[in-house]
Amino acid sequence: MDTPDWNDLRYFLAVIESGSLSAAARSLGVEHTTVSRRIEALEKVLGVRLFDRFARGWSLTTAGAELLPQARRVEEEIQGLLRLATGAADGFGTVRISAPPAIAAHWIAPRLAGLHAQLSGIQIELGAEPAHVDLSRREADIAIRFRRPLAPDLAVRVVATVKYYLCATPEYLASHNPDQWEFIGYDENLAETPQQEWLEAFAAGRPYVFYSNDLNSIAAAVRFAAGIAILPDYLAAGLIIPDIICPVQRELWMVIHDDVRKSPRVRRTADLIAQLFSSPAN
Repeated sequence: MDTPDWNDLRYFLAVIESGSLSAAARSLGVEHTTVSRRIEALEKVLGVRLFDRFARGWSLTTAGAELLPQARRVEEEIQGLLRLATGAADGFGTVRISAPPAIAAHWIAPRLAGLHAQLSGIQIELGAEPAHVDLSRREADIAIRFRRPLAPDLAVRVVATVKYYLCATPEYLASHNPDQWEFIGYDENLAETPQQEWLEAFAAGRPYVFYSNDLNSIAAAVRFAAGIAILPDYLAAGLIIPDIICPVQRELWMVIHDDVRKSPRVRRTADLIAQLFSSPAN
């Protein structure tokens, strides 16, 4: 029997974890025909059918279910090997940083020129991602997060404390009394964030004119006088409503897998990223 291609195993696991062929293709950044072809190649090498193909979707076969635990163990071992290889590599190469979109756009990207000057031989790849990446699968080398992860194999440190303010344009405030205020907030997917919970209490039943899952969109709506929102300090300049104190502050965490942080280039980059968070980007 030929040895299975590890990349084919990745496609097999992606279909299971994503729930469908099309979702797996999106997560892998390929066409669904590529996913189908790679799984067919894996089935040919293994000599078993892993999925039954139905019009409504793919269903794992009995053989596929039996092989799944071992496939996951193989993935864990390979990812562990790759993490260790990253840690053992020299101080040159690419370092991938994952951060929330607004943090990436307004706090990290404006400082890339300065980072580049101090990171000779290291290329930065910046991913602006609302969802948490999986560091154990090397989806990023360094992650910036608002929540501290609890996994024991992750190294974490606080790099900043983000303060929040109630914000509007002076023009909006001049033309609206407080009882006429209308609000801009996060959609239901982010309704449980501390800033949105505070805004809900402050609004006290007054209407919302706009919801979004994107902080950049919310900030843009405020700047064009669509209403009132709560914004982090790095987006609030010139918009802070005086005499209203918002108590919300959130710690920003840097997260690195224990294996990867042994890499000289990751350590160098992490230290400089921590320094740039010492003051907000304008």
